[in-house]
Amino acid sequence: MNHIEVAERRSAHNYHPLPVVLRSGEGAWVEDVDGKRYLDCLAGYSSMNFGHGNPAILAAAREQLDRLTLTSRAFYHDQFAAFAAGLADMCGKDMILPMNTGAEAVETAIKVARKWGHERGIDEPTIIVMEDNFHGRTTTIISFSTDPDAHDGFGPYTPGFSIVKYGSAEAIEGAINRNTVAVLVEPIQGEAGVLVPPDGYLRDIRDLCTEHEILFIADEIQSGLGRTGDTFACDHEGVVPDMYVLGKALGGGVVPVSAVVANQDVLGVLKPGQHGSTFGGNPLACAVGNAVIELLRTGEFQARARELGAHLHRKLAEVKGVTAIRGRGLWAGVDIDPTIGTGRQVSQALMARGVLAKDTHGSTIRFAPPLVVSEADLTWAVEQLQGALQDL
Repeated sequence: MNHIEVAERRSAHNYHPLPVVLRSGEGAWVEDVDGKRYLDCLAGYSSMNFGHGNPAILAAAREQLDRLTLTSRAFYHDQFAAFAAGLADMCGKDMILPMNTGAEAVETAIKVARKWGHERGIDEPTIIVMEDNFHGRTTTIISFSTDPDAHDGFGPYTPGFSIVKYGSAEAIEGAINRNTVAVLVEPIQGEAGVLVPPDGYLRDIRDLCTEHEILFIADEIQSGLGRTGDTFACDHEGVVPDMYVLGKALGGGVVPVSAVVANQDVLGVLKPGQHGSTFGGNPLACAVGNAVIELLRTGEFQARARELGAHLHRKLAEVKGVTAIRGRGLWAGVDIDPTIGTGRQVSQALMARGVLAKDTHGSTIRFAPPLVVSEADLTWAVEQLQGALQDL
């Protein structure tokens, strides 16, 4: 049996991968076991913002691998303080709480918000969340998912969430009551099809949270760290949330690294033993995270996302068979005329032409290449999209 047949037989079918087996990558390109090269236009759902095999990130990882990889949080290590201070400063906050995966960071944010509420005398704290959200697939998180695939059949569900329409500040305001402790929102909804909210939405959330003395939690796991043309998607409206939830690109595509970042009055509610992770904030993760923070300090990747993103969106607008384009920076949700094919069919046709992208709901595909991609490669990728639609 070949690689795909073995994988299909011996692993749970919680994903539906495209039929390609990759073995190496460099920059924005990957290669399969047969030597065929592909332009990576998914970038590990924005985990590979700095490209495959980024030299600075790999150098930091290799150096740390030879020294120390894990201590647990029972002890300090020599990479931790720099990571905590560097990430907090980048976010303009006091403190961080390091975890591993994005879902862990979201769970952490939920726990912190609830604890913060309890300390303010709220016995049944409630968090306002959005329709079509995607924050992970743990049992608590899927309890407030409106995606049937993620939600249905996994009950009983965790209470304490109020679901409102995404993009409507009025809906949020109408849901706030005496038990509300936080609003949890993706500044751009990625899994839903790269949905960009109306201008002023994030500013309105900030104002509502300030007025009602509740927490604004921004899930920047996919949208953050350069992807949209700024360090954070919230930056486009000049908004600073009370909590940033970060992950994916924070690990440079090398190790899982995530974090919640907030001020002391928020994260300070946790006391020893109330939350933790054996691997969260480990030496290898912090060394890699420090390299990522240094890459972002220059502003180079944010600028590339802005400039190349504008080029990508211009070229996509020329493709016949595309009915809508959404996104910001090097991130685009592309709706295909459903009479041409499903998102899965378009993704497979693109793969045959040497471009790796992935479908989401219906006939929508996502483009999110590494920020190191070249303008010529982006032009070529869009040409392949037009060719793929013609093939179908």
